Amino acid sequence: MGNEEFVLTQEGYDKLVEELEQLKGPKRREVADRLKQAISYGDLRENSEYHAAKDDQAFMETKIKQLETMLRKARVVKVERASGVAIGSKVVLYDEEFDEDVEYTIVGQAEADVANNKISYESPLGKSLIGKQVNDVIQVEAPVGIITYKLLEVK
Repeated sequence: MGNEEFVLTQEGYDKLVEELEQLKGPKRREVADRLKQAISYGDLRENSEYHAAKDDQAFMETKIKQLETMLRKARVVKVERASGVAIGSKVVLYDEEFDEDVEYTIVGQAEADVANNKISYESPLGKSLIGKQVNDVIQVEAPVGIITYKLLEVK
């Protein structure tokens, strides 16, 4: 994480803030309690509960630092009703190959979550969609070949 900024929607920013609050509050207390309990078992050299709690603590502290950096370098984009696709837009595409409609939200890299249909504006499909209008045909080069979509709706 160098000097790059993190483009986020307001929803994505709020989720990161919430996650950070959870990690710095309840999760930190939970790990501290686990450590206290494990220390009470005695000899730490062969205490697997202690070592597991220490590993969890190290992972959590690293995650806290990452979130703090992301939030400090965040640029929150306002989702505006634009004439074309922009970061924060929800789009409905017709996938010609599978003869089905798919819906995606265009987000920053830090928010991308394909399982929840959130794609980065920096992804091949995201780049192809930015600025496009309803009824435009989008072709995306993928490992399996060219995939063709038709932009049906921008929300």
